[in-house]
Parts: sequence; C-alpha cells; structure tokens
Amino acid sequence: MELEVRHLRALCAIADTGSLHKAARLLGVSQPSLTTQLRRIEHALGAELFARERTGCRPTPLGHAVLSRARPLVAQMTVLVTETRAAAARADGARLRVGSTASRALAGWLRRLRDRLPGTDISLHMDVSAGALLRALAAGQLDVAFVHEVEGCPLRVPDGLERRVLVEREPQFVSMARDHPAAAAPVVALTDLAGDRWMVDPTVDGEWDGLRRVLGAAGIDPPVLHGDYHTAASLIVAGEVVAPCQPTSGPRDDMAIRPLRGDPLAVRLLLYSGPGASADAGCAESAYADLAAAYREVALRTSAYRQWLLRHGSPLAQAA
Repeated sequence: MELEVRHLRALCAIADTGSLHKAARLLGVSQPSLTTQLRRIEHALGAELFARERTGCRPTPLGHAVLSRARPLVAQMTVLVTETRAAAARADGARLRVGSTASRALAGWLRRLRDRLPGTDISLHMDVSAGALLRALAAGQLDVAFVHEVEGCPLRVPDGLERRVLVEREPQFVSMARDHPAAAAPVVALTDLAGDRWMVDPTVDGEWDGLRRVLGAAGIDPPVLHGDYHTAASLIVAGEVVAPCQPTSGPRDDMAIRPLRGDPLAVRLLLYSGPGASADAGCAESAYADLAAAYREVALRTSAYRQWLLRHGSPLAQAA
C-alpha cells in the first residue's frame, strides 16, 4: 500500500485528538474504519505509530517522527486545494457558500440572500457540528457559517475568522408530549421533569455537556438517551422522553413546547466569515443583515417565543 494524503491526514487527526473515536468524528468516518486504516498504514510502514492505551492513543517515538514530516505535507495540500478552489470561483462567477447548523431562520435567510444577490450561485452546507463548519470555513470551503454556541461550552474557533453576534443569549425551551402533566403550565421548572427521560444529540457540539451541567445544577440526575432529534420527535410524542429545543420551534398538535423557568439552558447565535472569503467586501455584513431579519421574522411568528421576548424587553420584540 502506498501512503496518500488522506492517510497522513488521518494520522494527524489521531495525534491531535488523542483518540480514535474523536478522530473518526473529526474526519467523518466510523471508528472501525479508521482503526482498520491505521493498521494498514502501520503495516505498510512496518512499525507501530501509536500506543493504544485505556485513555486513548499516544504517538510512539517513530510516530512522532512520521508526524513531523506529515503535518507540513497536509498543510501544503490544504493550501493548494483552497487556492485552487478560490481561483475557480473567481473564474466561474460570483458564488456564496453558506454553512449552518439547524435553524428555522434558514429559509428566510436564503430567500433574502437570493433577492439581494441575483445571479449569485448560493449553496448551503448543513452540519450538526458547529466546530466542523468553522473548520470548513477556515479551510476556504465556506464563505460564511451560522452556528450556535452552547452556554458554558465555548467553541474552538480557528484563527483568522471574523465573528458577528446575532443573539447573545437565546433561551432553549423544552418539548414534551401534549398530555405531559407539566404541559398544563405556561412555564416549566426543571424539577417538574425530574422523573422524565431526556434525549440529547451527542454529536451537537456542547449539547450533552451543557445539559448535564444544567441538570446537575438543578440537583436532578434523570436518565439521558442519546439520539438525533428526528428520532427524539417521535419519542417525545409517545411520551417516552423530553428534550431541549429551539424557542423558534413551531407549535405542533401532538407536542407541547414550553419555556424553562429561569432559562437555565441557552445558546449564543453567531455568524462567522473568513478573511477574503468573498470578492465583495460587504458580503458578510449583508449576509448578517439578512440573517438578522430572517431570525426576527421567525422569532415573532412563534407565539411562545414572542411572549418571552416581550417579557424580557428584547430589542427583537420592538418589531412586534
């Protein structure tokens, strides 16, 4: 087997994260696949590059030597790809590559961007991981990225990115079955849900750590299931779990969405851009203005969140 850049990138990811599991998530592959790939690389080189320990993976002396040669090659290939794509974009005409975590403001944002930038090729890349989107932005694969940062769990932001704050603190509501006893109240306390199972998506950066911290601070330790929010929705309706949700989540006949007393769960909404990501110097600022308008639209359209904004004197409510 001949070594390729992807093999070197895998070695760097394992060394940087110290774990095959974390490296697999970073690379977007399964852990068994990465483990097999590492074995093949080590077989091709004839030596062990990482010591597998109970707490993770540690480079061997030979592994350190290989990594010292691999890192510059990976960096040079990244620069080559980034610069080539940028040149192709300039040759092919105007385009805007948008990255985002899930948000109900997306549809209105994209509509406004298309109205503002007629003739521009606008693409959308979705990811549950804000960190993955920021790395793509830093690598020149995106022009702007709309992400959320869980309170108490700061994102690892690559150097050189420019940040604009859309919402400093967006409260997270809770979704539950329509006939849940706590749904009878307009605001729910965490202690009202102490006997429930919670569901959280562990692939969302900071989501599990943030929820665990807040539940612990409330003095409760409910069972927590891990799964994506499409699965969570069906379990919530069946009364099997409750789950955090965005306050802009629309009303449903089979589900109750309520604010949490004291707003213990919150995120910060951010728009990041890369330096020189677009030929139009005002592109990021325009994208931010369109995003702010789209977010305000969905926020005021959602009754429970609109009432929350009014109670807290939010500037967003001034348009109500």
